[in-house]
Amino acid sequence: MAEERLLGGRLAGLSLPRQVAILAVWPLLEQVMTFAVGMTDLTIAGRMADVGDRVAVLDAMALGGYVAWFFNILQIAVATGVMALVSRSTGAGDHELARRGMGQGVWLGLGAGLISMTVLLLGGDALIRWMQLGPSSAAFASEYLRVFAFSGPFSGAMLAINAALRGSGDTRTPFIGMVTVNGVNMLASWLLVFGPEPFGGRGITGIAAGTVIGWACGLIVVTLLVRGGEDALHWSRRTLAPCAGTLKRIVRVGAPQALEIAGMWAIHAYGVRVIASLPQEGALGAHILAIRVESMSFLPGFAIATAAAALAGQYLGAGSKEMAVKAVRLCWRVALVIMTAMGVFFVLGGRQVVGLVAPGSVELVGLAAPLFIVCALTQPFFASCIVLKTSMRGAGATAMVIRYSFGSMIFFRIVVLAVAQHLGLASLLAVWIILSLDLVCQAAIFARQHFRGKWLDARV
Repeated sequence: MAEERLLGGRLAGLSLPRQVAILAVWPLLEQVMTFAVGMTDLTIAGRMADVGDRVAVLDAMALGGYVAWFFNILQIAVATGVMALVSRSTGAGDHELARRGMGQGVWLGLGAGLISMTVLLLGGDALIRWMQLGPSSAAFASEYLRVFAFSGPFSGAMLAINAALRGSGDTRTPFIGMVTVNGVNMLASWLLVFGPEPFGGRGITGIAAGTVIGWACGLIVVTLLVRGGEDALHWSRRTLAPCAGTLKRIVRVGAPQALEIAGMWAIHAYGVRVIASLPQEGALGAHILAIRVESMSFLPGFAIATAAAALAGQYLGAGSKEMAVKAVRLCWRVALVIMTAMGVFFVLGGRQVVGLVAPGSVELVGLAAPLFIVCALTQPFFASCIVLKTSMRGAGATAMVIRYSFGSMIFFRIVVLAVAQHLGLASLLAVWIILSLDLVCQAAIFARQHFRGKWLDARV
């Protein structure tokens, strides 16, 4: 078969479905761990507080989740550039350039993490005030973010290494690293909150400290695991030495991604601010609980999209646009099936999952339950957005993604939401309906761009 002859390394001689499976299985397991960590953090937060403080603590954790996304803007941008460069160079058989891409990416990721840490330490409290949280929630959020900020350098470097490994076709090593991050995170957070003296009793700062410890341990593990033969990624003084040309190539792809994520965060932050200002007590906490449950669907979707991005980049590097398109469409179909099936589960079991995380919080369960109907109907469109946009980024077409995604998000998530709030029509359910309409619109836009094929001509 043609695909068996085009790619080398771990993917050589494999059929396209097996290539997708090899690249997706480890990220899928990694995303399962990510889901477990998110739910564990919320469960710890929901159980460590008295009933009176539970809503405030969960609102603070909700804000922490959005700030963490903002926190990772530069790190994710670096990772996107690294993955695009390494996948292209691996597909073209230029293993020296692939190793240099990883080496330069580590320094960029470390620098991005330091910048993010500094910004959060200096501006975290101002961000909390802008979000208009209540006094108790704001105090908990400030405590959490002051500790969480120190995870930046560790996560930045590790995300760059993981992106390089995935771009080369190795998704197993990043999985081992992230299992370390998530496993240590869960154990450390539980120990620091519920453990005996002198470890336990640290409250919400214990959850944040567990995150920092997890990232530090994961970076150590993945750094030690990066080794291989002549054609594999490994460390060397030559590839770690500064190289302006390689840095520029990573930044050229990553910079539009940073702009896209920053813009997306700002747009989402406006939505979070609207939710936080709703008269419904606990609306923000219910919102993040519903998103955590929904992550059971979209996290596997992102794992499949990782395979789509890596294969698109490698096949384009090998000179086959046809195989790049076939790989993306296979991943698209798989994501549609999985995420649509998960939508059925949300309708049947979402309420019960929220009840397990926040026992006794009748108001949170009542607010979150209707959101799962909207969530279920949106999953096919969400799957399309995830796979198509991620594959275009993997091909290097990050500027195209930002151009089309912003138009839809600005219209629905700012203009329509602002009008609804002005007319007094905003509620948590109404906000979710508006956000879902954005996903439907974006799915249509990026399906059209995929079939037009201009993303295949992106330069890396």
